[in-house]
Parts: sequence; C-alpha cells; structure tokens
Amino acid sequence: MNTVTAWACTALLAMAAGTAAAAASVGAPAPAFTATDAQGRPVSLADFKGKHVVLEWVNPGCPFVQKHYNAGNLPATQKAAVAKGVVWLAVSSTAREASDYKAPAELQQWMQSKQAAATATLMDDDGRIGRAYGARTTPHMYIIDPKGTLVYAGAIDSKPTANPADIATATNHVTAALAESLAGKPVSQPRTQAYGCSIKYAAGA
Repeated sequence: MNTVTAWACTALLAMAAGTAAAAASVGAPAPAFTATDAQGRPVSLADFKGKHVVLEWVNPGCPFVQKHYNAGNLPATQKAAVAKGVVWLAVSSTAREASDYKAPAELQQWMQSKQAAATATLMDDDGRIGRAYGARTTPHMYIIDPKGTLVYAGAIDSKPTANPADIATATNHVTAALAESLAGKPVSQPRTQAYGCSIKYAAGA
C-alpha cells in the first residue's frame, strides 16, 4: 500500500462522524430505501422489517476495505451476523465516473472472491442511500434494529489504520453492538468515528 494513499485516506476521518449525525441519527428511524443489487434484483429496507440489518459501505479500491477483507475480518463478521438471522447489506456508493468504480458483475465477483457473506450488495451509483445515511467513508457501518431504529453508526472497529496486524487487538464495534441489540439491550457505544477512504459520490448527488 502506498504511504501517501494511506495518509490521504486517514485524513478523511475527522469529518465522518459529524456529517453522518446530520443525516441519519442514532435513535431515530433509519431512512427507507430501495435499490438494485449487484445481481439485478430490487432490494428495499422494508423487505427486512422485524430483523436486524447491518449496512456496510464498501469500495474494493480502498486500502482500509482491503485490510478487513484480505485478512478475512469483514467476511467473518458477516458470517457470524448472518448465522444469527441478521441481514447484511453491503452498499457501493462509488460514482460510475470514479476510477475505482466496479460495475455490478465485477463487484459481485470481487465479493465472492473474498468469501463475503453479505445478504446482498447494493448499487447506489447515484449516492441517494449514502447521502441519506451520511456515509462518508469505506467502510462505514450502521445497524438497524427490528423496529427500524438506527442503533449504531460508525467504524467497524477501534483501530483506525490500514494495517491488518491491528485487527487482532481491535474491538469489533459492530459485533459488540449487534450482541447487545440481539440480547434486547441498548447499545452501550452507539456512535464511533468511522475511518477509511472518502466515498466518491457522483457530482450533484
């Protein structure tokens, strides 16, 4: 990984949490949406009423995303969640004109190559879902409870680096928040600062 690239991505951390709070607020109803997944199927948040839903913003070109996928951390987190009946939706809000945009089939193939266990991978090329949630980085994580309330927004874990070696000593915020919510408890750390690469939204999105 290029050191300059890592620095540039890391520099985008500061504004992530505040911007997200201005859009989708923890404790409030999660914004509704409908999108087409990477296999051409329509997917709506309303389809999963009564279930926990995790939203994960993804861009395979981002070193921070590569950290968690290449090391198997995100696929393992997905599999553990899905095994408990959680719906996991990966979301690509990367604009078509961006250099690291992946078309639906290509993105689906990449996810499969990483043994991802997402329920669906949504194409948000126009950025409407990402804007509604205030997603600013990849990865950026959100958890919605069965009542449709947003109960977590922020980082995948507590180590905001692109170094896979840090995963072993990091706290997985998503796993911890899901465990509490699945047990019927309030999430003790409902907001954390997301880290990663800036989402390349379409102009005017």
